[in-house]
Amino acid sequence: MKIININNQSHLPKYRQIISSVEVAIAEGRLKRNDKLPSVNKISLEFSISRDTVLLAFDELKKRGIIYSILGKGYYVKSVDFSFEQRFFLLFDELNIFKEDIYNSFLKTVGDKAQIDIFFHHFNIETFRKLINESNGNYSKYIIMPTNLTGAASIIKTLPKNDVYILDQTNSELSDYPSVHQNFVKDMYEALLIGKEKLNKYQKLILIFPGFKEPLGMVEGFEKFCREYSFENEIISNFEGRNIQKGEVYVIPDDRHLVDVIEQSKIQNLKIVIDFGIISYNDTPLKKVVGNGITTISTDFAMMGNLLASMILENKKEKIENKSSLIIRNSL
Repeated sequence: MKIININNQSHLPKYRQIISSVEVAIAEGRLKRNDKLPSVNKISLEFSISRDTVLLAFDELKKRGIIYSILGKGYYVKSVDFSFEQRFFLLFDELNIFKEDIYNSFLKTVGDKAQIDIFFHHFNIETFRKLINESNGNYSKYIIMPTNLTGAASIIKTLPKNDVYILDQTNSELSDYPSVHQNFVKDMYEALLIGKEKLNKYQKLILIFPGFKEPLGMVEGFEKFCREYSFENEIISNFEGRNIQKGEVYVIPDDRHLVDVIEQSKIQNLKIVIDFGIISYNDTPLKKVVGNGITTISTDFAMMGNLLASMILENKKEKIENKSSLIIRNSL
């Protein structure tokens, strides 16, 4: 089991990284009282650093009463009862009601076991890069929402691998990292399949997909369903300037487009479910009452936050799909 981790890209001095590695290993139960630490020579050779750097770290740990040494034998854990506050770095894409649910659930589960700092990249790769570079080496754990940002994986890989967790969206480039995520291909496909009996009453399915921040898996799941069950379909990037045709069903990931569609239906004097249908993405309390109830495809965001926090606190490395479901209401 690896005890010492040093990241050459980190701004944190290497001796501080050694100290932090030992502290984290003790806090996570990977090192117990009287366990032997890797030797000074071993650490020095493995990471191509001087013996003085390793000795500086070990001397600091000795002064704090965390380790002790036996002449000619090495260094050992003296105490596991020391004040060590873990610091978690959370990098979210944006703040909305769904991300707030994840954050609040994560915060509640972690409790007082760690300090949590949250940041937002707003789907900007340079902001993403800057925040990760500046945080590298300063936190115990890194929880990242990479969304569909091109180049995000290579930036994430500059962080200490054992300390990174992926949230909400993952991909093949990040398959080595533990995660709690949605499977957007499967979720879209299975939700439409569950609603197929109701969809059969309509002539055409339309996915409004701007493609800026929405997960690409939605398109794949939508196209797979339409292809396998011979549904006429269309994918559009914007609803602006469009008239609703009777018999259409709109699948809408973004709530701004949901408002646009409902407003246009009022202009055309069309009635939801009678003249056309709506499936929205991500459930909110308001969607229970708007238009007598909007059908949604939604995951449990609070559960997502809870699962990830529990995984980190228990030092597990899993890949968990946070399942979605179709909530059928009067818009379909």
